[in-house]
Amino acid sequence: MNQHDQYQGTGPNRRSVLKGAAGAAALGTTGALGALTERALAQDNLRARILQIPGVGKGAPTDADWQKVGELCLEPTKANVKEGEFKGVELSFMGLNNQNLHNLLFRGFLKPWEAYTGAKISWIDLAQADYNPRLQQAIATGTVDFDILEMGAPFEGDVCGKGLASEMPDWVKKQIDIDDYVDYLKPPVGTWNGKTYRVTIDGDCHNFNYRTDYFSDPALAKAWKDAGNQGEWGVPKTWQQVQAVTKFLKGKKIKGQNAFGYLDAPKPWGGFGFYFLGSRASAYAKHPDDKAWLFDVDTMKPRINNPGWVRAIQDVIDALPSEPADQLNADPNTTGFQQFLAGIGSMIPWWGDIGQVAKASDTSVVGDIVGFDILPGSDDVYNAKTGNWDKLASGPNHAPNCAYLGWGVYVMARVAGDERKHKAAWSAAAHLGGKDLSLWTVMYPSGFQVHRTSHSSIDEWVAAGYDRKYITSYLNSQFSSYNHPNRAVEPRIPGIFQYYSIAEDELTKIFAGKASAQAGADNIAAAWEKLTDQIGREKQIALYKASLG
Repeated sequence: MNQHDQYQGTGPNRRSVLKGAAGAAALGTTGALGALTERALAQDNLRARILQIPGVGKGAPTDADWQKVGELCLEPTKANVKEGEFKGVELSFMGLNNQNLHNLLFRGFLKPWEAYTGAKISWIDLAQADYNPRLQQAIATGTVDFDILEMGAPFEGDVCGKGLASEMPDWVKKQIDIDDYVDYLKPPVGTWNGKTYRVTIDGDCHNFNYRTDYFSDPALAKAWKDAGNQGEWGVPKTWQQVQAVTKFLKGKKIKGQNAFGYLDAPKPWGGFGFYFLGSRASAYAKHPDDKAWLFDVDTMKPRINNPGWVRAIQDVIDALPSEPADQLNADPNTTGFQQFLAGIGSMIPWWGDIGQVAKASDTSVVGDIVGFDILPGSDDVYNAKTGNWDKLASGPNHAPNCAYLGWGVYVMARVAGDERKHKAAWSAAAHLGGKDLSLWTVMYPSGFQVHRTSHSSIDEWVAAGYDRKYITSYLNSQFSSYNHPNRAVEPRIPGIFQYYSIAEDELTKIFAGKASAQAGADNIAAAWEKLTDQIGREKQIALYKASLG
């Protein structure tokens, strides 16, 4: 089955609904079926309408566009809330402002909601690097000064596990069509002790973004062959090939510009930068016979200093001399937005934002020359149980990094005492996590990537303005990562971002040449052990096991 048909088959598309409508009309049906068909057609029509705001390839969306989309997607709210029902209710919302997205979109989407419901929202905007410290401070001191929170699933151990969040009411589950989420974002993700807390607005994995013009360039292909390199010149499929290509490209030119291979992001980024080392490490360190890859599951003994992870750290050290001059000072915002999308470098791992922004923004210069795949594999994989490197009979080991499990919207327990405030907060969350609105956010620059089965209809993306080949490649890189049997999923345990931040600080020293890969990794492992003992080892082991299912 080709990818196009595979994704077409996952839900009703415009054509199948119209066919059904025509059939129903021919039979002269009325009543329930007629109403059902009408509703399906209306929803289908709405989806087509919002995707033309402003239309992919017609410049970056503006605040006016966000408000228009929010307005058009208000019907599910109107079914559950009377006009003016929340007059006098004031809510505060804490979230990100990274790349001028996230909270800035939410403001636009929620303006029509505020006008209809009568509620008012005030905003706490945080830069990505400031997010974890600010949230940790609220958790540690128990001073939650916000009613609604944009948060990733890794923090659920810290927030839901400590009773700081409000359980989702059933009417919200129905309004957002919670069963439409892709499988890997269904429970236990979004839940704690069997209770649901999260409106999912994002799915997360790092995919592999590469420049198609580099890997089809005849001059580079000839130079590759003349240099005696193994295999044909083409898109790397393993990290071993990524390293070889990155070193080969040093000093070469493409279209008169300096050519570069892979772009690392060594600069700390509030814990979020650790995911980028994780994407280099997963194929080396995540064995198909073992669900764990960060810690030993029975003891919480860190694996960060095992040969798999140390090889990934050494790869960064070895690649940096072939990367742009000041790469040590690049964080992932730099590599994604100031380098790759601006035409510098040929390979990066990132979340799905790159594919959206490449086509639907004013800043990208690579929209027509980007391709996508799951993360590269490795010729061999470290087996933490035997201490050996295994070569798999099936070929290279792939382990897509499902980094961060996506952003969600959570309502805080502090609204529980006020019935109107409680309903208003959940109504705002449900509006932001609406099924139709979500289709718009995953197609345009937003900070969010595909997370519902209903996002997989290629025809809807093409109708919005995406090229069929481009979007098939993009969606395949996403869904093939989510559904991969050896995907690397992180634990939703308390303190997970403290582990990541500790690692980032030590990695900075390693990449600056102040410690070897092994010695630096040993330092991270020792600090992780200390943190585990502080939080409580037995408790962490139990939660780690639960999070791995």
